[in-house]
Amino acid sequence: MTGSPSRREALDALERDDFDVLVVGGGINGAVSAAALAAHGVRVALVERGDFAGFTSSHSSNLAWGGIKYMETYEFGLVRKLCRSRNELLRAYPSAVREIRFFTAITQGSRFGRVMLFLGALLYWAIGSFFTRRPTLLSNADIAREEPGIDTAHTAGGIEYSDAHFVDGDAHFVFRFVRDAVDDGAVVANYVESLGCRREGEAWVTRVTDRETGRAIRVRSRVVVNACGPYVEQHNALGGIVTRHRHLFSKGVHLVVERVPHAPRVLTFFASDGRLFFVLPLGSRSSIGTTDTRVDQLPAVVTADDRAFILSNINQRLGNAPPLTEADVIAERCGVRPLVVEGGGGRRESDDWTQLSRKHVLEIDAERRHLCIFGGKLTDCINVGEEVVEAVESLGVEVSTPERRWYGEAGPDERERFVQRAAGLGRGLGRGLAEVAPGEPEALAERLWRRHGPRAHAMLDAIEAEPGLGEIFVAGTGVTRAEVVYAAEHEMVVHLPDFLRRRTLVEQVVPAKALRDGPELSELCSLLFGERGEAELRAYLGEEGA
Repeated sequence: MTGSPSRREALDALERDDFDVLVVGGGINGAVSAAALAAHGVRVALVERGDFAGFTSSHSSNLAWGGIKYMETYEFGLVRKLCRSRNELLRAYPSAVREIRFFTAITQGSRFGRVMLFLGALLYWAIGSFFTRRPTLLSNADIAREEPGIDTAHTAGGIEYSDAHFVDGDAHFVFRFVRDAVDDGAVVANYVESLGCRREGEAWVTRVTDRETGRAIRVRSRVVVNACGPYVEQHNALGGIVTRHRHLFSKGVHLVVERVPHAPRVLTFFASDGRLFFVLPLGSRSSIGTTDTRVDQLPAVVTADDRAFILSNINQRLGNAPPLTEADVIAERCGVRPLVVEGGGGRRESDDWTQLSRKHVLEIDAERRHLCIFGGKLTDCINVGEEVVEAVESLGVEVSTPERRWYGEAGPDERERFVQRAAGLGRGLGRGLAEVAPGEPEALAERLWRRHGPRAHAMLDAIEAEPGLGEIFVAGTGVTRAEVVYAAEHEMVVHLPDFLRRRTLVEQVVPAKALRDGPELSELCSLLFGERGEAELRAYLGEEGA
């Protein structure tokens, strides 16, 4: 197992080395680009001005889905492509990406009848090569029996179909690609901001600054990949780069609450605005949403209207339970969907943003060796990585064929060896790894493998030497002390939210007051940051003098 280089080493390499490709942006597009390029033998660097997956890529619905809603606009080609991408993620990441059933209740008077939706679900299943379980048609009696929490007084039956979800959340899935890129030799640094790039002869020189120390660095590369997500245009402006494509933004908000009583499936409704509305599992909690609001300013924020919309819609449909209020909200998720349109001008009121899909577009400037990634979504990430490799090769960078597939989990034999070792270690200790983690329906060993793969052997080594590291660090999260120690050394955690919000789901599933008042934060900061732990804790709590 290869550990990540220290932050100073990464910064030194950025300043010292010449690269084939510099990727700017550490969301899903940037992370998957760096991983794919590094695996194909390209000398690649990646910089991200915040933390990895710190913006759009940590605020999604956590779904890998084939875009069933795009069938309404007859984008069957896109649906086919997304279904194939979803299927590939299910094959390649059987632990981390899992099939999940969507249980859809149809309100009386809906513009879509039950039979029509069922036929659409069957077509969706067929377009997806029958890869998932078959859709089923539901009566009101079926809904009342299987999901008694749903108010069926105003429903006209429903359907059930399958898609997939990221078990540990979107940000953690993005970080998989960051780790893979580092293991294959990429130089990666978060909290390093690009101030723009310009051509010097046959190379790009990109001025970056380390936001932690103020250190200024000039990074030389043959190619620049702009993977800044919603900020693609902003970064292009810094280098005077003009493109044919641009973004419109749709805000999506989710509210995280105590687990809504239902089977381990996604509850699906049609919200008052006509779009799909979900109750999704998020660790030991439920995530409810989403909104679809046009915004022009970044970053997007959660408003009182957003909360009212979500709470009103869910309370109308879960009539047998006490109504949810803002006091029940544990956490909020707010991101923007970058939607691609052609035309480099400003905002056009005629843009029908509600009909835009989450496709991605790679715009290549062959003469200047510059590449922009517009749009995109988690489901289609493998295609993005492969298209970037192909594009970079077309720009004159030598690309090799990797000896192994550049993405995916280790094979079932390796997984079984790990699980057997963990089970034996658990029996030897009489606790910990052989037990079930609170709030999760699986052994902790399975969870460690799902989140870390073969890297989790290092955690077993640590637990074997110090059994107390096998204990759950924060109740209800499944996070062990061994993972905290490992994160401090290998997961590029610079500030506390990096760990609490993106390497794990702690901040999303533990109420803020309980987390801040509990004893774990102080110890967590000590383990993660050593002597600067107190300063990080004060900064997180918003105390003066941090």
